[in-house]
Amino acid sequence: MVQLFKFLLKAEKKPLRAYLRNAFIDSLRLTVRGGHGGNGTPKYGGIGGQGGCVYFVAKDGISLRNVSQRYKTKRISASSGEDSSKVRILGRRGMDERVEVPLGVQVLGERGQLLGDLNEDNATCIAAGGGAGGCTGNNFLGAPGDHRNVSLDLKLIADVGLVGFPNAGKSTLLKAISNAKPKIASYPFTTIRPQIGTVDYPDLRRITIADLPGLIEGAHANIGMGHKFLKHVERTRLLLVMVDIFGFRLSAQHAKRNCLENIYALNKELELYDKTLLDKPCVLLLNKMDLKGASEFLKGVKPTIKNLESGLENCPEEIRPSKLIKFERIIPISAQNVKRIDVVKEELRDVLDSLAEEKYLPDALEIREQLQRKVGERGPKIT
Repeated sequence: MVQLFKFLLKAEKKPLRAYLRNAFIDSLRLTVRGGHGGNGTPKYGGIGGQGGCVYFVAKDGISLRNVSQRYKTKRISASSGEDSSKVRILGRRGMDERVEVPLGVQVLGERGQLLGDLNEDNATCIAAGGGAGGCTGNNFLGAPGDHRNVSLDLKLIADVGLVGFPNAGKSTLLKAISNAKPKIASYPFTTIRPQIGTVDYPDLRRITIADLPGLIEGAHANIGMGHKFLKHVERTRLLLVMVDIFGFRLSAQHAKRNCLENIYALNKELELYDKTLLDKPCVLLLNKMDLKGASEFLKGVKPTIKNLESGLENCPEEIRPSKLIKFERIIPISAQNVKRIDVVKEELRDVLDSLAEEKYLPDALEIREQLQRKVGERGPKIT
């Protein structure tokens, strides 16, 4: 028995499985401390150097896992300022600690207050300032730097956010339409972390699509994947809602909902989480149209899908939204049909291009008019 116990103690630990080593991280808690200010010299009136600060910089290609591996203790400190001396009256400033984080990170304080929103490349946020150096105002004693706990909350930045209930075919679509390689199976919750795919076009145009974990009813209240899913929708420019034409049932304890009811349920969850999400442009994909009876069913529900308000009377009260989503396009597809996938790619590009024109064309026309006026003012006057 003793020898067996010794054998178990000497047994090597099994290496962490690959899918756990590479797990997606979208939140990270850190302790940051600014450098202590250097002491001054009363005899010479010397001033101590200010402590260094800890700041975050948004960089493309960085992940929160990189940050976690670099700072394994989850503690980040800047160096202290140099003390004043007769050789150097003005002490040197402490070195800053520069922490690179992924695009889309929000820096939150201990009470959840927003300290910085890093959604652009090279955007910067100071998380902990350095202490002041010693001088006459503080009896030549350097002050300690800021010390606080912060949370890095990542919200993915993508052109398109793929939204739907589990097993709707989102991962199959993402694999077919882009270069992503998501896990695919015939059971719910295959996708347990966000996946981002890139759609490349012959003219070098590129669109990014985020496949997000399957939603369930109550996600707005953080049930299931809850807020871990919904927060990633906020930064997308276009919502791509995908539903099974024959409906969905999560388990035997849940009611079976048809295609139309699933649309209302998704609408309700987005509304309860953040009403402004419903103002985003949206495209609806009706999947599994290759199955028998799909075309006939679509003929019956398509008028209601085009005018969701007309079906509210028959919608169950628990999933009835008060603000309805508006679909830019309604596209019947089969995620395994290459021709229909090409249609989706072109439709997505068309919608995104139209949005860009609406956003930037008015500004371009105004600039052109201003230039024409200036040229007219400077041009030769004809009498």
